[in-house]
Amino acid sequence: MKRSDALDILKQYIKKDNLFKHMLAVEASMRFYAQLFDQDAELWGNVGLLHDFDYEIHPDLTRHPQDGAVILREKGVPEEIIQAVLSHADHTGVSRDNLLRKTLYACDEVTGLITAVALVRPSRSILDLTVTSVKKKWKDLRFAAGADRQQIASAAQALEIDLWDHIANVIKAMQSIAQDLDLIGNYLNDL
Repeated sequence: MKRSDALDILKQYIKKDNLFKHMLAVEASMRFYAQLFDQDAELWGNVGLLHDFDYEIHPDLTRHPQDGAVILREKGVPEEIIQAVLSHADHTGVSRDNLLRKTLYACDEVTGLITAVALVRPSRSILDLTVTSVKKKWKDLRFAAGADRQQIASAAQALEIDLWDHIANVIKAMQSIAQDLDLIGNYLNDL
């Protein structure tokens, strides 16, 4: 499956800009890890792109992502991608028994937290975001309260990567597509 095929599916089902940006952030993170782990970056990136493609039409756990899997099969998406998409949700019962699935789980939740931290910085940019800034916000459980810190930490542990190293990796991945994520902010103006 080509990236353009995955993007075509997203364009058909995703209308909210923030959800689309989330998918791009997870894709970038998955591609980063694919290179780090010497895996297929196209495959891993497509998993990141497609993991929440059905969230707008199935916004609750009774249908997402399991009903989305039916749509992906109808579109001829490879079963390896579909199973990885299913594995990112605890309630599906699909185990995270390989590196691809563990990595998707580890990259999904943390991208939202990193985005939130970047947006409250004076620069409103990810380009000058540091792990130290994320650590400060990590401690404030009222900040980005929807970001499940326990899930983020346990997912990094399952990957056998230190939590703060994982966050640094995801920041770096997201910085590589800062413009696509609208996270340049006023960083360039401050230079």
